[in-house]
Amino acid sequence: MATMAGEGLGVIDDGVIAAVDGRIIHVGSAADAPTFEADEVIGCNGRWITPGLIDCHTHLVHAGNRAQEFELRLAGASYEAIARAGGGILSTMRATRAASEAQLVGSAMRRLDALIAEGVTTVEIKSGYGLTCDDEIKMLRAARALGKERPVTIHTTFLGAHAVPPEYAGDSDGYIDLVCEDMLPAAAGLGLVDAVDAFCEGIGFSADQTGRVFGAARALGLPVKLHAEQLSNLNGARLAAEAGALSADHLEHLDTEGIAAMARAGTVATLLPGAYYFTRETRLPPIEGLRAAGVPIALATDCNPGTSPLTSILLVMNMGATLFRLTVEECLLGVTRHAARALGSSDETGTIEAGKSCDLAIWDIERPAELVYRMGHNPLHARIWKGL
Repeated sequence: MATMAGEGLGVIDDGVIAAVDGRIIHVGSAADAPTFEADEVIGCNGRWITPGLIDCHTHLVHAGNRAQEFELRLAGASYEAIARAGGGILSTMRATRAASEAQLVGSAMRRLDALIAEGVTTVEIKSGYGLTCDDEIKMLRAARALGKERPVTIHTTFLGAHAVPPEYAGDSDGYIDLVCEDMLPAAAGLGLVDAVDAFCEGIGFSADQTGRVFGAARALGLPVKLHAEQLSNLNGARLAAEAGALSADHLEHLDTEGIAAMARAGTVATLLPGAYYFTRETRLPPIEGLRAAGVPIALATDCNPGTSPLTSILLVMNMGATLFRLTVEECLLGVTRHAARALGSSDETGTIEAGKSCDLAIWDIERPAELVYRMGHNPLHARIWKGL
């Protein structure tokens, strides 16, 4: 097994895991294992076991698609130009507002099932396509409903500060007032918010506006994270780190000051190679700088209809290796231990250790590198969530 605990991948040959009531009580080599009176024994017959995989950045709940915009980008239009012309996030906003909660659950279920089929046991889902109080709450309810329909842990993130809706055109400060004073408190009051995110970008919100969102989250006792430095450098990662953010995500334009701030704060760098690939980006995140500073690196699908319509965590690892030149170890830790840290759930999942939830993936592979090496091949033998 690759426990992802301790040094490297934490490999234990001929290992044994014991769990009671969905929680791991023992991990170690078979030779040193105590005698258990087990209700059930699962023999893995030489297969590899890893922690259940974690997708720590998704926009899984949405309506519609943006295939037409994909065609426009192929013809040379930029993501920013499409967004400023009323496409992009606002296009998905219109479709999502028109959809019922049940319709959102139904469409997202298919995307969630694709992740589950690849050994994913924990998924973060953001709002951000409703951009009204009622529609953001509708999205968050739909995300939570997915966790009742499928054996998976769902983390919900409020992303009201994703774009300025048409009714606030030219008044982004007024919209941020709505986010901070009405939308976020209402969603949090219903117990629907695990963390708060924002889109700090020229086509999104300024650093000052993002700071206001962070202040509102802090007043409610909620952790923060940030879409930062994807298209330009607004020093969002530094702002996020100074706010004690769980993660800063994308980071293609991250500078050395931002890296240093993240390292000091322990903020995770969540890299999204699907978006990098799909938008044909050419500027790589500063991988060497992140490594040198000891910033933990997570990987995620960024599943969304506009820039990363991707539902394969295994392909994400391959992209992380081929596009970003991450090592096999970095890719595997990026969808387990570091992804858990990016969600603030390291005490519960991300590694195979006593005391944690028994979330496991069992693989028909000869070595862990196969999970990163192959494209379009799923070697999952079995998936266990909370011991079942």
